[in-house]
Amino acid sequence: MDQEMRRTSLLVALALVTSACAGGSASGNYVRTGAPSTNAQANPAPAPRAPTMMRGPGVDGIIGQSAASIVRRFGTARIDMAEGSARKLQFASESCVLDIYLYPAQANGAPVATHVATRQRQGGGEIDHARCIADVETVASPG
Repeated sequence: MDQEMRRTSLLVALALVTSACAGGSASGNYVRTGAPSTNAQANPAPAPRAPTMMRGPGVDGIIGQSAASIVRRFGTARIDMAEGSARKLQFASESCVLDIYLYPAQANGAPVATHVATRQRQGGGEIDHARCIADVETVASPG
């Protein structure tokens, strides 16, 4: 009988340890089942701000231009991608890559060029904006 009592005590202790391990965590993966709280107020989305227009030598003829105007100047973009109201046009010559970023200058307005980035085609090093723009224009209108 003494051995039977030890066995029972051991099983009870094992059951307690096992149930403690299987318990919930305080980190909480809880599912709300009640009605949503009426105390929470929706925060209105901030009004979009006007983009900063890039300034500097070599970009004056591009900044503020529409996508249609840019395509007329440089030809069909090798990359034309949009995300939300933003757009990126990419052009290239043998020596460089020209990225032109367009954003609406005012709420609900058409996107215009606000920023220009240029880089060497091989290695991605810096290149003068005006030089790259001239190279890309040459590709767009050879001759």
